Amino acid sequence: MNKLKIRDDEMHTLKPLFAVSLMIGMMALTACDHPKKNETDSAQATEQHTAPVEKAEVLPYLNMQEVKADYALPFCEKKNCIDVDIQTIKTQDEWLNAWIAKNQANVIQQQIEQNKNLTLQQAINAYVKKSDEWQDKYSKNKAYELHLNTRIASQRNQYVLLQVGVNAQQEDIAVKDRFYFFVADRKLQKSLSVLDVIQKNQQNALNDIIQAHYQQWIEKQSPEVKKQVPKKLYWGQADWFFDGEGIGVHYRANEISKDAPQLDIYLSTEQSKQMLQPDIYQQMF
Repeated sequence: MNKLKIRDDEMHTLKPLFAVSLMIGMMALTACDHPKKNETDSAQATEQHTAPVEKAEVLPYLNMQEVKADYALPFCEKKNCIDVDIQTIKTQDEWLNAWIAKNQANVIQQQIEQNKNLTLQQAINAYVKKSDEWQDKYSKNKAYELHLNTRIASQRNQYVLLQVGVNAQQEDIAVKDRFYFFVADRKLQKSLSVLDVIQKNQQNALNDIIQAHYQQWIEKQSPEVKKQVPKKLYWGQADWFFDGEGIGVHYRANEISKDAPQLDIYLSTEQSKQMLQPDIYQQMF
């Protein structure tokens, strides 16, 4: 507009045109402003929608109910029938409920030295079959007895510690207070071994701690047990646990060797912090 020369006698003619041009320009500016406003509104709406997703990453605390597990026993016409009682935990987390039942099935199989991919009902069927086979050998042989107690021993954010206790009578062997431990990540929906949670560059340091405790334990054992046990303890697939202070590994009686007693190795808070992956330590303690 600065480069145009407008004659005085043309001003009256151009005034209406200028007013129209001004109105069109204002409408254009308003039209250009709407997409920006829409983009802002859209961004705000997106933030409002994404905020609940971020909050959902924090899993709710488990509501637990102790109930009898869902299974069936075959009809028994014998005077001495098998006794199976399995108490379990039900929560609002369906994946966790299935995970608990799977571990119970594995525990039952371990009592009869089996290791198959079975459901809880299938594992009970296998246990009943073993009992029947024992009774068929001799008429006075008593049926097996199996009692499982299940509890969530600890939970920190997505991490859950499951404890399954066994009391049983099988043939001439009585089992009392035999405990199994399992750890799960509810967010990832997977079981965790101790190797899954420690830092790779700390495996040797953890091994040194475990072997030192193991050697102290061996020194306290009878000459017979000392002959049976291995020189080094293999811990990569051992039961492990966490409590308010740190992590540890657990070996049941007769697990290390036939006559070996129970062994529990506890790591201090500082040792646990050193060994665990930082993000896991922050969520677990």
